[in-house]
Amino acid sequence: MIGTLLLEAAHKTSETETGERSVPRQLGFQQTIPRSFVHRAAVSEVFVTDLNILGEGRAEIGAQWPRRHSFFGPRTPSSHDPMLCAETFRQAGLLIAHQVYGIPLGHSFLSDHKTYSVDAAGLGTVGRPVDVVLQASAHDIQYRGKNVAGMRLDFECFRDGHRIGSASERWRCVSSAVYRRVRGDHFAATPFQARARPTVAPALVGRERAEDVLLAAASSETAAAATFSLQFDPDHAVLFDHPVDHVPGMVLMEAARQAALLAVGDPHALPVDVEFGFDAYVEFDAECLLLVTAEPVAADGTRRVRVVARQNGATAASGSLAMRLS
Repeated sequence: MIGTLLLEAAHKTSETETGERSVPRQLGFQQTIPRSFVHRAAVSEVFVTDLNILGEGRAEIGAQWPRRHSFFGPRTPSSHDPMLCAETFRQAGLLIAHQVYGIPLGHSFLSDHKTYSVDAAGLGTVGRPVDVVLQASAHDIQYRGKNVAGMRLDFECFRDGHRIGSASERWRCVSSAVYRRVRGDHFAATPFQARARPTVAPALVGRERAEDVLLAAASSETAAAATFSLQFDPDHAVLFDHPVDHVPGMVLMEAARQAALLAVGDPHALPVDVEFGFDAYVEFDAECLLLVTAEPVAADGTRRVRVVARQNGATAASGSLAMRLS
């Protein structure tokens, strides 16, 4: 299979002629990998720096978290944004898909399920960029003929040799021709089709700029949960770094984080444990409601918040976030 061939041929851990195993080379942090491998248009939005293939189904990835970022924080002077960690996992998964398993750059990816967990202490800022190492393993690989069509990737994240977090993502991919057929009339959609609505005050969700706020008052309310309307700046340089025809998963997760901040009443709480599932595309041409319910404070000091995204009367995505209060 393509993935096996690349894993066997591409790296320094293969057996030598004497049968000995060579030592993996050191990961590099001097420059980022080509932006196309992580589906980014701006080089400044690429956090992944290097890839080592360790064996069949295993790899390690180098990444660097910037000292500051225009959108991903840090959320507080002492802590990097956990969503920066989530974005790093996302980029690492795409790099593995393209570079290890040979998935063409023109293919479209459909995320089914994402989780991440991070130690709040591991997010501490130190006044300079932070190098992190991700260890990845591939599972449940699906094939369409001889080509990889999906898998689950599990990650562990290390900083200065200490494990600070983990993640898992299950995704599928299709060719551009198949994607065009699947999307139909929405294939050419743009975020500029969305209706503009006044957002909540930025300070309530730990933001300074209105364009970074993803919540507005909903056009309708439910008795069971607080309800907000998804709102976004279609020209946002980070959230819409490149053309898309539906609301990206990371935008939905960020909106859920902001809804959770409102639910717990703490604009500086950190989402340290997150699980999210995606059932349908969220389109630009219809209102997407976020229904939010919060649980009491748990024994570990976090409050778990459940967020359900509904559009046209159906659930499009849902998840839960454990918020560590400030």
